[in-house]
Amino acid sequence: GNWSKDIIQATMKLATLLTTIFAVTTSAFSPISTSTHLNQASRSSTQLFSMPICIVVEAEIKEDRMDEFLDMIEKNAVGSRAEPGCIRFDVLQAADQENKFFFYEVYEDAAAIDFHKTQPHYAAWGTFKESGGTISSVSKKASGKFMT
Repeated sequence: GNWSKDIIQATMKLATLLTTIFAVTTSAFSPISTSTHLNQASRSSTQLFSMPICIVVEAEIKEDRMDEFLDMIEKNAVGSRAEPGCIRFDVLQAADQENKFFFYEVYEDAAAIDFHKTQPHYAAWGTFKESGGTISSVSKKASGKFMT
C-alpha cells in the first residue's frame, strides 16, 4: 500500500541528501568549484540530456624525463580542470610500472574538447611528446554511459 510508496520517497530524499553532503564535502578538498560538484552529483546518468565525451590516454614516459613530465602534466591537469566544459581531468600512475600513466578526461561535449585543444597546457603535452619524452602514447575516445 502507501507505506511502500512512503518508504521509496523517504529513501530517495535520503539519497539526494547524502549525494549533496558528499558533493559539498568533496568540493572542500578539490580544486574544482563547489557549483560544478553539486551540479554533477545531483544528476544521475539517466538524467543527462547528452552524455559527456571521455578521453582515456595511456602513456609510457621515458624514465629520464619523469621530472619534466610530472611538472608538465600537473600544469595540464590544473589548467584543464579550469576550462569551461571540462568535467574531470585525472592523472593516474600505474601501480606496477612507475613510468606508465593514464589520463581520464571528461568533457561536456565536442566543443569543450575543441576548446581544450587550443590551450597552452594542452600544447605543452604535444611538445613533450614531439621532443621524445614518451615511449608510447595511445588515446581512446569514449561516450559516457553510466557515470556519476
